[in-house]
Amino acid sequence: MRLPGTRYQEHGWEHVRKLLGHCSLQALAGACPRLLDPAQEQACLDAYLDLMAELLHAGRRSARATAAGNSYGDSTLELAIELVCELQARPADWAAFRAAVEAEFARSGAFWHGPGGAAILRKKVNDLFAVLRDKVDSDNYQVACGRSCSPNKMYAYRMLDTASAEIARLFAAWRENLEQVSAVIGREVEGVPIEVRQMRGAGDCKAAWVLRWSESLERFGGAPGPLHTRSKRFANLKASPEKIQAMLAEIGEYEELSSNRDCGRALDANEAAEWLEDLWRVVAESRAADDTGEEPREPSADAALWTAEALAGSSLPVYLAVYLKMVGADDDAYPAEWLDPSTGALPTMQQLAVQDRISLPTLRKRRDQAIARLMGTAHP
Repeated sequence: MRLPGTRYQEHGWEHVRKLLGHCSLQALAGACPRLLDPAQEQACLDAYLDLMAELLHAGRRSARATAAGNSYGDSTLELAIELVCELQARPADWAAFRAAVEAEFARSGAFWHGPGGAAILRKKVNDLFAVLRDKVDSDNYQVACGRSCSPNKMYAYRMLDTASAEIARLFAAWRENLEQVSAVIGREVEGVPIEVRQMRGAGDCKAAWVLRWSESLERFGGAPGPLHTRSKRFANLKASPEKIQAMLAEIGEYEELSSNRDCGRALDANEAAEWLEDLWRVVAESRAADDTGEEPREPSADAALWTAEALAGSSLPVYLAVYLKMVGADDDAYPAEWLDPSTGALPTMQQLAVQDRISLPTLRKRRDQAIARLMGTAHP
């Protein structure tokens, strides 16, 4: 999800969260007994911040640290360091973390020594930084827009963005989810629902769909949807579909303005050069294994330009369908604009077909044709 001023709301947050959690477990090793003493709260924070700075610096060249943290050019490492600095400026959040550790100790004793103790501690670290993330982004949103925004409202934006993505997935696979799609759109499905063509992003999602989707989750997913739990968090939003619609429109509008996720655009050869080289390496390995048994060759200097020619004329969804088939859905270095923000992975074939406004069999045919060109013998 992208909103003005925010930097932590995109799929790259998962990289940031994991990096902070990994380093925190090392920084907190042996520190839990001291955390139980309120008098040592500031000393523990100071020691934690110093160790986090050292650990993040030591791992600055790791794949996770250098991975894209968002679509604005911030790396995972940069975002992690800045959030740690924010913690230094907001000691109340550290106090809440220390209190959570103390409460867990009151329930379970020295949990950090027991089975799953590291996971419990890491969950509390995750909660600490998740709260801090939304505080930072809501503050920056207010500066960028001049409109009020609480951390809870930032959470609501993210929930609605996730909801619209889930609805889009349902619509993309409407044949397999006929009953739930009918529940979401409020009528029986006969033929291809017009809503499938209407749903191109969060801005196209209807508030009524979100409300019905949330209501349908207990029936189709086994657990209440976010707007239908016993929690009061979204009570006001549930009663105000016009607010839901306005927030969805804002998400969609800013995403359209700020991103390059237009599926009709051609990828610039220079921008995609490294990816084309990687793709050619996969092709070379496949040919070596299947045809000759030889060791795969490193791509030549002009391999990327040749690959660009092989895929010339292909839409972005076809491009991504090729990567999905030959490289896989998950890769830490995929450009952020290619990924489904709700999963952090490439879109599914069904999603790509909807984006390209073609049928799934047609997308498969075009993907296979592109792969056939790549696997041909025209490489210089």
